[in-house]
Amino acid sequence: MQQLAGAAQRPLPPAAQGADSTPPDRGALRVRRGLPLPPARARGRPARTPADRERAARRGQLVSDKSPLERLLNEKQILICCGSGGVGKTTTSASLALAAAVLGKKAVVCTIDPARRLANSLGLTELNNDLVQVSAERFEAAGFAPKGSLHALMLDTKGTFDKLIGRYATSDEARETIFNNRFYQQMSSTVVGSSDYMAMEKLYELHEEGDFDLIVLDTPPTKHAIDFLQAPKRMSEAFDRSTLEIFLKPWAETSKRSFGFLGRALNRIVKKVDSLLGLKFVEDLADFFRAFDGMYDGFRGRAQRVDSLLRESFTSFCVVTSPQPLALEEATYFCDRLREFSMPLDAVIVNRVHTSSLTALDERARLRTRLHEPGPTQLLAAAREAGAGAPPQLEALLKAFLDHELLAAGDHTRIESLRQGSAEGLVVHEVPSSSKDIHDLSGLRWVVDQLLRAEPL
Repeated sequence: MQQLAGAAQRPLPPAAQGADSTPPDRGALRVRRGLPLPPARARGRPARTPADRERAARRGQLVSDKSPLERLLNEKQILICCGSGGVGKTTTSASLALAAAVLGKKAVVCTIDPARRLANSLGLTELNNDLVQVSAERFEAAGFAPKGSLHALMLDTKGTFDKLIGRYATSDEARETIFNNRFYQQMSSTVVGSSDYMAMEKLYELHEEGDFDLIVLDTPPTKHAIDFLQAPKRMSEAFDRSTLEIFLKPWAETSKRSFGFLGRALNRIVKKVDSLLGLKFVEDLADFFRAFDGMYDGFRGRAQRVDSLLRESFTSFCVVTSPQPLALEEATYFCDRLREFSMPLDAVIVNRVHTSSLTALDERARLRTRLHEPGPTQLLAAAREAGAGAPPQLEALLKAFLDHELLAAGDHTRIESLRQGSAEGLVVHEVPSSSKDIHDLSGLRWVVDQLLRAEPL
């Protein structure tokens, strides 16, 4: 992907620059004169004309009446939602899976740590890796019935790790030794990166079982995109036999009755490390890897297959973000890293977008120019003058309207910069800001409508 940093500094199209050839802005004149605006189409976007479609085709944009995201839901088997925290990633993941169910597919969302009310609405009560089907009664209570089915599970990192150990353990004794090992108990629950890999492992397991048309993975929140993308490689390297043998050799040597200088030196080293780390850390670590003997190849092969799955043609990555500058900057970085690692990035979903109340895009751009020059204060003064003698409520209403248009204008400018700097074919889809908290199936259904919307905001 082309670098998006600095894209916001690119010149705006002529309409946004307030070119001299711009026709009179009747919508803005009506606002200044205190007149009502003409009825706006839903979503504030006029219907595409044949000329619009021709221009869009020349720009390489999708001109189908179907949402670009609907195409992904129909064509892909795996959809991985990634991005920074606090941008609605879990809600988007659940909504994409629900959208697939609405389209008639058997879908599952694998989520990490959903909000409690959202989890309850899906029938999820605890972290246990158990698949739960959203019941017909829950959909009926929400007022709709999808043609397909929706399942959900909350990822249990340790439970997934335990299942892997059970799969590759050479004996029941080795399995129990590992499960009871203090080093393993700590590593499988809290080691940084284990949740990244175990999310991918659960994805691989669900895909191998083949029970679903679409699997949507809600990835763990991460500050470093490269950590998540390299999780399979790190797991493979962690169980590299040569590396482990180098570490374990001193301990193995000291377990023998060696009274030579080298043996005594190794013994002092091991005891020193053990005294520093406490809890007989070295002994626990050595016991773990001794019990792990015979499982290295299985673990490494599994990690490599997981990594390959992420690059398959039926897999798609979707970066979730918001219009806020920092969130878009992080999304841009994540997109660049996905491209660097040859991951199939197909979409960016921008949540919580402020939408303009004006009808046409050119009106929106011209108002954006007026809001910045002569400025919102002057425009508000003009509105006050036009409505001289109006009650204070009207003045407050006008100010609220202008404040909202300022937010919408800023969102629109940043998202357009994202589009202009994006690789060809990348879908950038906007979901408008909602005045209600999305925490139940009814709320998710509203998000589905936005995701399956064909026309842009």
